[in-house]
This record gives sequence, C-alpha cells and structure tokens, in this order.
Amino acid sequence: MSTPPRTSRPPRTSDVLDVDALLDDPQTRVVVCCGSGGVGKTTTAAALALRGAERGRRVVVLTIDPARRLAQSMGLNELDNTPRPVAGVDTSSGGSLDAMMLDMKRTFDEVIEAHASPEKARQIFENPFYQAMSSSFAGTQEYMAMEKLGQLRAQVESGDGVWDLIVVDTPPSRSALDFLDAPQRLGSFLDGRLIRLLSAPAKVGGRAYLKVVSVAVGGATGILTRLLGAQILRDVQSFVAALDTVFGGFRERADRTYRLLQQEGTAFLVVAAPEPDALREASYFVERLAAEKMPLAGLVLNRVHMTQAEDLSADRALAAAEELEDAGGHPLTVALLKIHGNQVRRLDRERVLAARFASTHPQVAVVAVAALPQDVHDLRGLREVGTDLAKG
Repeated sequence: MSTPPRTSRPPRTSDVLDVDALLDDPQTRVVVCCGSGGVGKTTTAAALALRGAERGRRVVVLTIDPARRLAQSMGLNELDNTPRPVAGVDTSSGGSLDAMMLDMKRTFDEVIEAHASPEKARQIFENPFYQAMSSSFAGTQEYMAMEKLGQLRAQVESGDGVWDLIVVDTPPSRSALDFLDAPQRLGSFLDGRLIRLLSAPAKVGGRAYLKVVSVAVGGATGILTRLLGAQILRDVQSFVAALDTVFGGFRERADRTYRLLQQEGTAFLVVAAPEPDALREASYFVERLAAEKMPLAGLVLNRVHMTQAEDLSADRALAAAEELEDAGGHPLTVALLKIHGNQVRRLDRERVLAARFASTHPQVAVVAVAALPQDVHDLRGLREVGTDLAKG
C-alpha cells in the first residue's frame, strides 16, 4: 500500500474520508470492510481495528474470510470463534484489541446450545443430517455471520460488554455482502416447500426424500448417499422436528441485526485499488449498499503510487531518456529518467481511474493510501497503514 519518499497525493475529486473522526465517534459501533480480492481489504480492517484500539476504543475485529492473513498481521498463530487478545497494542488510552475468525460450524453449535435443552442439543449434535448441514448447507456461512455479528453487536449495545467497536473483514469477493441476504434466505428456507416436505409423514419412498435432501445439502450428498434411505428419513425428520426449538427467534435475530446494520452506528467502507476491475467491483458494492439502504462511510483507495517531481511529465522524462540513451549518456541517468516517466504515467492513469469513480459516485468520500514496498505482516506495518488512512 509506496515507494518512499513521497511528497504528493492524487487530486481530491471527492470529499475526504475522515477516518479518525469515524473511529473516535462513540456512536460508531460497527465498521464493515468489503471489497474484491487483492486490494488490501484485510490489511485495512486490521489497521482500522488497531488504530481504533490505540485511540481508546475497545475493539474486536471479526473476519469472515477463511484466509489466515488477519491472524498473521496481528502476530497470532491462529484465529477461531473465540476472541483472542492481540499482544503489543498500546493500551495507554484505555483501548484494547481482540481478534477472531468466524467458525460457522461452531457458531451453529452455539445456536443449538443456547436454544435447546442439553439433552435435545446432544441429540441434534449426534444427528448425521445436522453434522452435514452445519458445515455444508448452502448459505450456512452467511447465516452464521449474521448470527455472530448479532451476538457481538448485542454485547456492544449492552454498554457493559468487553467491546464498544466491531470491525468486520468480509470475504474478498462479491459474496462479501451475501450475509445481508441471510434473513430473507433463512425465511425462504424455513417457510419453503422443502421444510414442508421434510416435516410431512413419509408418504414417499426413501429415494424421493434422498433426492430432495441431496439438492439442499449439495456438498454433503456424498456423505448422505452412503446411508440407508430409511435412516436418512429418520435423521432428517428428527432434525426437522427440532427446528422450532433450534431456530426459534433465529430469523427474528437475523432481521434485527440487518436493521441494526442500517442504522447510523454502522459504517460500511468499500476498499479498492486504483485498477479498472477493482473500481468496477467498488461501484457494485456502492450500488448494492445503496439499494440495501446501508450507511456507506466512504471508499478506501489502497496502493496509490506517489512521485516526487511531477513538474517533469512522463512524456518529457521518457523522451529525455531516449535522447540521452541515443547520445551515449550515462546509463544510470537514463534508467532514472525511465523510472520517473513510468511512475508519473502510472500515477496519471490512477488519477484518471479515481476521477472516473468520483464522477460516477460524487457522494462517496474517499481516502487514498499509499502503496507500500512490502507486504504488511506485523503491528508496525498496520500502524503505518493506519497513519496513512488518517492523513486523508
């Protein structure tokens, strides 16, 4: 996210995103970072969480991305469903930082444990259909992301919880916002024909049921097909019989979390790089969030390149390099002129792309973050990114 030294920044074609004001505002409860792959989204989320913690917020950063980059950048060997304190954070301002990664299977288990008796929970955990569904059912990750976010948000809203700010790092793709569909998808699932079929008496043969179950479970089909048809019926009907117990209030909680995300205490940040594909994805996220009436705080434009002497244009620098090379000039001078020319040309291209995005989305505040010469893999690097984010 540059090649120091740097003395200039891209022209500001939109309002500048004030990151510190966002983090310092006690009304900001949730910051959701979304963006396509390879744009520095995870690094941005981690840098925001660290900066917020070192400015006095009690922060938990939750990643829905199964990659391990967040743990590595924070000096943790691993992340799981249990928040882990991040060592090395400056807590002199009263803040703290914990990190965790969504474990959809464990979160599903927590829902069972919270809404079923110990005996009923044991029966469900031992049910082969549940074992397949909780890790393979289409949409489980999105359901559980909404459930976990709702749990964390409830703790924050209570006022006496461990945290007062949640930073969410979403998967690096358009599916990053699929968890917003969780309430609707869950409602369709629970009210749908499939559940009515599974809840009905077994009036058809095992093969018909197996076919229905296979469609729903997708990746678990191989597991289920190794079971006897009659056994599948018993497992499925046993699980469906527990749905009222297990999912009682689940849909309502997902709806409530969705509504909380629409409120002012939530801030969505779209993360992109100054590249055509990444900015097209950013436009998609901006439009999707607007359609969902989600509060967009702004765009983080990562990996912007800087140059020192823009008074020498790219064309002039490259032309001078060619002339000097033809005249037998010093190779080092020729190389420096070419490097400068290519840097300015790249910066000009990035400016055009940024300006094009700003003209399409003039209401979106933007903050540019300089490209770093190496990957960020520790708290020191995250602090540097956080400082750059705050410069605006």
